[in-house]
Amino acid sequence: MASLNKVMLIGNLGKDPEVRYTAGGTAVASFSVATTEKFKGKDGNWEEKTEWHNITLWARLAEIAGEYLSKGKTVYIEGRLQTRKWTDKEGKDRYTTEIVGEKMQMLSAKGEGGGGGQRQSRPQQDYNQGGGYEEPVFNPDDEIPF
Repeated sequence: MASLNKVMLIGNLGKDPEVRYTAGGTAVASFSVATTEKFKGKDGNWEEKTEWHNITLWARLAEIAGEYLSKGKTVYIEGRLQTRKWTDKEGKDRYTTEIVGEKMQMLSAKGEGGGGGQRQSRPQQDYNQGGGYEEPVFNPDDEIPF
């Protein structure tokens, strides 16, 4: 039986990416992305619910994120869900669910978003795990079809 593990998010970075390197020299970037849903509550007033997603990027994609993304920027992430098990300092098993990004597209216009004001902005390009780029998934100036 076939299966599918696919996640697509558009949201804002909650903090600057943290980039570190494995013993073998491979870059790994970690950051959080917030997505916000607006809906009418039982009382008829508009309410917001924000969901936070932990993102992990590898290799050249991690380096690009570290160089060009910053807190508050809007980003499109495409990847898969992954749950990891680890042991804390007290020896207790802990679990972390994260999104391992395979594609990323920077959606904020130059100068938009939070920190990182001194970073140079590249033209919007859709970066994939191999470090190359493809045509943008959609133009952020167009209406989003949902």
